[in-house]
Amino acid sequence: MKRITKAVFPVAGLGTRFLPVTKASPKEMLPIVDKPLIQFAVEEAVDAGMTHMIFVTGRNKRAIEDHFDKAYELETELEVRGKQKLLDVAREVIPSHVTCIYVRQAEALGLGHAVLCARPVVGDEPFAVVLADDLIDSSPGALKEMVDVYERQACSVIAVEHVAREETSSYGIVDCGDAVGTERLINAIVEKPDPAVAPSTLAVVGRYLLTAEIFDELDGVTRGAGGEIQLTDAIASLIQKQRVLAYSFNGKRYDCGSKLGYLQANVQFGLRHPEIADELRAFLHRIENEG
Repeated sequence: MKRITKAVFPVAGLGTRFLPVTKASPKEMLPIVDKPLIQFAVEEAVDAGMTHMIFVTGRNKRAIEDHFDKAYELETELEVRGKQKLLDVAREVIPSHVTCIYVRQAEALGLGHAVLCARPVVGDEPFAVVLADDLIDSSPGALKEMVDVYERQACSVIAVEHVAREETSSYGIVDCGDAVGTERLINAIVEKPDPAVAPSTLAVVGRYLLTAEIFDELDGVTRGAGGEIQLTDAIASLIQKQRVLAYSFNGKRYDCGSKLGYLQANVQFGLRHPEIADELRAFLHRIENEG
């Protein structure tokens, strides 16, 4: 069984829900206090043992490449000024043993198409897909837990969580067998079903461990609305040929693709930040008392 060493980050989306800030800046670079969303995602992958980070990018995403590149001028300036702590922060954005690879998605043809763009780099190996919009606050990280499942079960693993029934039309929803611990065998998966006909309330969230066979399924799926290639449709096809497990992760997910989820994440992480936690807590108490 091959180890999972490659993680794919589809980061070519336009981030229209956060306009105007995303007009010229990638949504994945939006900060949670002082760290961008994409760095949280990469750190989770590194913690899970992955060493090759594959970013599927588009126009106006250069800031992501710059963030994970060495910043000679900044590091020299910090060193001259004797700001060692900040220098360490700048140097530790990406570990030295990790390789970053950038692949261009020329057309916005959906999540499935973005994953397919990574095929020349991934090859015939199993790999992870990580959506930075879904910030999962857990220890150990969700991906690390999923890798443990993959190594035990030798099949694809998809992260899921329960959502309110009225929200099923916003997610891929799985139809599963009974849970065995945190794992369930997926019988079927449906993209954004109406709540009245949704097979369950178990929603797929932005963490996937997939076998390389998913690429053949992506090649063969029929394009949906807007001509997009849906990853959910390819997984539905893969389920007919091999086992795919749903994994209920520990921890809290913040939907940072929405303004409310993004603000909630900033508050929660801010309340743990050593530099601002006390003052932020006092501020929140004050505005709560002011009514």
